[in-house]
Amino acid sequence: MSKNKAAGHKGAYGYQKKRDGEGRTCVRFRCGLTNTILDVLRQRPGWVEVKEDAEWDFNWCDVGWLRENFDHSYMEEHVRICHFRNHYELTRKNLMVKNLKRYKKMLEREAGRLEAAKCDFFPCTFELPSEYHLFVEEFKRSPGNVWIMKPAARSQGKGIFLFRKLKDIIEWKKDRIRTEEQKDEAQVESHVAQRYIENPYLINGRKFDLRVYVLVTSYLPLKAWLYRDGFARFSNTRFSLSSIGDQYVHLTNVAVQKTAPDYDPEKGCKWQMQQLRRYLTAKHGREVVEALFKDIDNIFIRSIQSVQKVIINDKHCFELYGYDILLDQDLKPWLLEVNASPSLTASSQEDYELKYRLLEDTLHIVDMEGCLTGREKQVGGFDLMWNDGPVYREDVGLEALGSTYQIANTHLGCVNDRKKQLQQLLKPLPGQKRI
Repeated sequence: MSKNKAAGHKGAYGYQKKRDGEGRTCVRFRCGLTNTILDVLRQRPGWVEVKEDAEWDFNWCDVGWLRENFDHSYMEEHVRICHFRNHYELTRKNLMVKNLKRYKKMLEREAGRLEAAKCDFFPCTFELPSEYHLFVEEFKRSPGNVWIMKPAARSQGKGIFLFRKLKDIIEWKKDRIRTEEQKDEAQVESHVAQRYIENPYLINGRKFDLRVYVLVTSYLPLKAWLYRDGFARFSNTRFSLSSIGDQYVHLTNVAVQKTAPDYDPEKGCKWQMQQLRRYLTAKHGREVVEALFKDIDNIFIRSIQSVQKVIINDKHCFELYGYDILLDQDLKPWLLEVNASPSLTASSQEDYELKYRLLEDTLHIVDMEGCLTGREKQVGGFDLMWNDGPVYREDVGLEALGSTYQIANTHLGCVNDRKKQLQQLLKPLPGQKRI
């Protein structure tokens, strides 16, 4: 898979680098997807696509390939692959909540309730069918509230529905029982029942959530990057709790919204993160918005810390997570889920360009070419937010920070100066046409 016998010179990872005819580092890649990432890989200078059974240096695979092949593959020092082997500890809805609950209890025990309260960013959630009786007890404490049922391991809004009464899930429960009788317990599909956020922040009467990208290159030590760009995904229909059966009102997934009868593919249903930040700042003021984005930063750090001890760290692996975050009318952010395979299929030209830049910068950080020193705080549109501890900005003088106040090195929704930054950071790659 990853034997490098060709002549060359030792690279940053100590392996024998291959060179093409123009002297560029030659990276052999495999890609299991046919969307934006494949375009980025094919257009990267010196990178060569190989067939499925050929040796490779870099693999952008889907989680299905990982599950079937990772444990049976030998990978040399320099090889990189786009998932950690048990990524699902954070990206399956039931396991994410399980790990967050455990982490919160640990914080309360070791650091006190105030510290544990910093994890109060996910809705009350139960895994079904295993926690059905606990769910019923909680449900009866607050009759009339809306709950949302989600399959633990599906995406794109598949299998999700809202309900107000226990009788609304009787048929669902019967289906689970029949499934359990027909299959082994390990094969029964888990769901989560989650208290629905009934007071979402609305813009023009429509609900939206945020898609934000976090890149983790190591869990031991923990090293995580936050991308400046992202977007808000809007529902196509005005929000109302009187129609909880209407998925176009309540589910903001593009896969759902684009099936709406009045969906306009040219207009789409997304705002760039910079546009949203400007809107919120104009309406609520800079200090309020700074506090909001600081709370969002807290979600990223606490969530990856919650799985740090259970993720199987591997120097060959990295993970580009897609975070889904909802704001309520009090501007409190709520973590809905974390995606191991965030959609890289573009819904518009603007969306394509955003994802193209995101993926290019991901490859810059993975750095198969050995261009980085490892001390960078910014690479393209990514800002280093955690490096075995918090990372702080360099653009604020120490006298402004004072002895107890420091500003996190995150710029979500701020100007993305990636082109200028990359020109300063990286030596131009031969044949590089765009950055």
